[in-house]
Amino acid sequence: MSDIAIDARPAAQAPFDLKALRAEFPILAREVHGKPLVYLDNAATSQTPSRVIDALSDYYARYNANIHRGLHTLADEATAAFEGTRARVQAFLNAEDSRQIVFTRGTTEAINLVAQSWGRQNLGPGDEVLISMLEHHSNIVPWQLLASDLGFVIKVIPVDERGALDLRAYRELLSERTKLVAVNHVSNALGTINPVKELSRLAHQQGALILVDGAQAAPHQAIDVQDLDADFYAFSGHKVYGPTGVGALYGKRALLDAMPPWQGGGEMIRTVSFEPSGTTFAETPHKFEAGTPAIAEVIALGEALAWVDGVGVEAIGQWESVLLEHATRQVCAIDGLKVIGTAPHKAGVLSFVVEGAHAQDIGLLIDQLGVAIRTGHHCAQPLLHHFGVEATCRASFAAYNTLEEVDTFVAALHRVIKMVR
Repeated sequence: MSDIAIDARPAAQAPFDLKALRAEFPILAREVHGKPLVYLDNAATSQTPSRVIDALSDYYARYNANIHRGLHTLADEATAAFEGTRARVQAFLNAEDSRQIVFTRGTTEAINLVAQSWGRQNLGPGDEVLISMLEHHSNIVPWQLLASDLGFVIKVIPVDERGALDLRAYRELLSERTKLVAVNHVSNALGTINPVKELSRLAHQQGALILVDGAQAAPHQAIDVQDLDADFYAFSGHKVYGPTGVGALYGKRALLDAMPPWQGGGEMIRTVSFEPSGTTFAETPHKFEAGTPAIAEVIALGEALAWVDGVGVEAIGQWESVLLEHATRQVCAIDGLKVIGTAPHKAGVLSFVVEGAHAQDIGLLIDQLGVAIRTGHHCAQPLLHHFGVEATCRASFAAYNTLEEVDTFVAALHRVIKMVR
């Protein structure tokens, strides 16, 4: 097609064996509508390598048992594998202690846990919580619900026209009334990488804590919660090549120890009695893990993190930057297309709108050509409204994507735009 922008520069090489890596993902071999699948919806959910799928199957086939309380062999094996993942998450985040790692259903539940446990204990009238314009709904709505009960005030850190956080405004918003700053590390809608270490430093100068939504950062860059000095840090398994329904919350030990349980039930107790104040709770982290957890998913999460470590998260991020640059250069040559989010520091997310075409139409039609992208508000409605749009198209990249897939996506986009205009 003569109207498609072709990059004449030599093709970049992935810093790993891309063909061998792709072979580890069974789903990448399938077709959609008779076309080879080009999966560019990784910010919503990444695909899983065979070793993660095998870990799920292996648990149910060989040692399916409840954990911690059993004395038999299967229970011991399941407990060891489950707690092994806790140690792996500790290493993945460079936390000081595995007891700082709480397993949750994902980032959303982790944020709700902090809101309902730490927040209910520490927030009230006259206090302020700062969140950014870039936040996913999961880091907005829990604080709104809590504010309606407790009477504290939520203030919003604005972004500039590129989608970068306004640090001057952030400094001005911080005050002695600020008790918590809740921000994402990477924007799921724009790909903006926030300067979390600086945000943390400034928050702590005012005596405030910082909670970081790391769902979009964990798959793309090394995370060091000690270097960031994060008080809380959360991520989800299904964003980082793992299973759905599982994630983790890191918290500083003193904070977690002081926080009351959020949910009650089995596992999170030491003793239970009908006598007043007779029930006592387990130590951190188990007091936050009521009931039977997602055992298989936690074990498989450990395999996903092992896979990421094996490839190298820095190498993954480096390759995704190449893919993002290649895609951005080509789509920006399309008449009437506007990229939403042009911050100087971005992860592998390309969000855009096309004049005269609805995002949903583009998403449906490009799927017919085998290309999977995300369309809609991306659970970031306030951010999109700030940019004057209701929805965008979003292509997002992962370790297994190729430059050829980017070219296929751009060619499909040209075809679809001609159809809808």
